[in-house]
Amino acid sequence: MPPDAPIVVLGATGSIGTQTLDVARRLGLQVVGIAARRASTELATIAAEWPDAVVVAVDPGDDGSALTDRVGVRARFGEEALLELASTARAMVVNGIVGAAGLRASVAALNAGNHLALANKESLVAGGPVVMQALARGGGSLIPVDSEHSALAECLVGEDLGTVRRLVLTASGGPFRGMVRQQLADVSVGDALAHPTWAMGRRVTIDSATLMNKAFEVIEAHYLFGLPYDKIDVTVHPQSIVHSLVEFVDGSIKAQIGEPDMRHPIQYAITGGTRPAVPPSGFDLTQSDLTFEPPDRVTFPCLDLGYAAGRRGGIAPAALNAADEVAVAAFLAERIPFLSIADVVSATLEQTADVTPGSVDDVLAADAEARRIAERHVASVQHDA
Repeated sequence: MPPDAPIVVLGATGSIGTQTLDVARRLGLQVVGIAARRASTELATIAAEWPDAVVVAVDPGDDGSALTDRVGVRARFGEEALLELASTARAMVVNGIVGAAGLRASVAALNAGNHLALANKESLVAGGPVVMQALARGGGSLIPVDSEHSALAECLVGEDLGTVRRLVLTASGGPFRGMVRQQLADVSVGDALAHPTWAMGRRVTIDSATLMNKAFEVIEAHYLFGLPYDKIDVTVHPQSIVHSLVEFVDGSIKAQIGEPDMRHPIQYAITGGTRPAVPPSGFDLTQSDLTFEPPDRVTFPCLDLGYAAGRRGGIAPAALNAADEVAVAAFLAERIPFLSIADVVSATLEQTADVTPGSVDDVLAADAEARRIAERHVASVQHDA
């Protein structure tokens, strides 16, 4: 892909979106579209900085008229406007939308033959087969933005996938690393949100605490790199300096190392893997002690739930994601205890049929059904309490 492709940022007011715009600003790249879930003062402020960008708010809400007043005819509203923006010709589309709403946008971008820089986990976790079909149809490209998958992509440049023994995703271990299940019975929401190295949204921070985020990343890696699950491993690396590793059949290992800063994988994605010069971050490897340990699969069963769902395929990964979202929301609302997150997800998967999705609508239907099942299990946990 050309390193100067015009950029469309979906989820522009979120963490990935704002950091993408920071990278574009620093490198002098052209931004032709920005989108957010809701019209807001923040979206209007961003739009003012990028006067050539089409501005989309899926939900105009109370601020829709104010957004139109500030940006004029550039303002668009609704899901169709979002999909049209994702289909902008010959664009680099950065999908930083949170949740299953990002799936349609990913498919629209790929159907249009665009370059998709993907930070929306749900696209591949829930809709992997559908996304890969769109990629094949459109002939564009799919570039990961997650730090772990970006690291794997960097390590695989110039390599033959047939020489890969295994991909190794690194995990920080979250705030409860080293604890056993009994110690987690009464942890608070505040405890679970206290991530030791990354500043992230509330759901992904809880997913880090349960290791569900790593389960999702295993499924994503399967689709991104086309390797079977028995060639995708996870290791706990508390310092978050080694972002992932690739081990080859000759015993050699490549690793991508750097500060835990999402701007590097974003920049790598939107510049097509080129390396524009930027001010050095001052990273000093001699000041870092790098340690690795196996994940505790007994204390954190969500990791194996992810492997099981991935191996089942079909709609099981979509159910995994939907049930987790429901369970995490219930924990954040203090409706269920921390350990019940995995219980709700496991019970939902047990009631999920083995069906292969053929369209986005099939994925979203599976998502909705899994949410209904998960909500029943949340209610059951509350009743038992």
